[in-house]
Amino acid sequence: MGLWDDIKKDGMFGLAVGIGAAILAPVVLPVLASIAKPLAKGAIKGGLMLYEKGKEAVAEAGEMMEDLVAEAKYEMAEEQAVQGGAAAAAAAAAASVMQGSVSAEEPVVPPEHPQGEGRG
Repeated sequence: MGLWDDIKKDGMFGLAVGIGAAILAPVVLPVLASIAKPLAKGAIKGGLMLYEKGKEAVAEAGEMMEDLVAEAKYEMAEEQAVQGGAAAAAAAAAASVMQGSVSAEEPVVPPEHPQGEGRG
């Protein structure tokens, strides 16, 4: 063990490892490269496929959100039109009652509003 301790102390161990690596590198590196290259390509392909799927999912989510916003805006406009129509009908009924053309007991029917087509 004295020789081994001397080699480790003097740095001969590091030199021996370096020489061994230099001798084995031309044999080991091509083998590692032939294994690592397909693995790296596979990982890159997988990453690209995940990226594309994620892009599609985000686009679909954006379209769904746009549809929901459009539907909400449409419903709000429709509600405002109904409220505005009811207010206009009530004002017209009040004016008619004041002018005497309609009795206060007759029901006033608000005008019909077209229903939205193509809503989902």
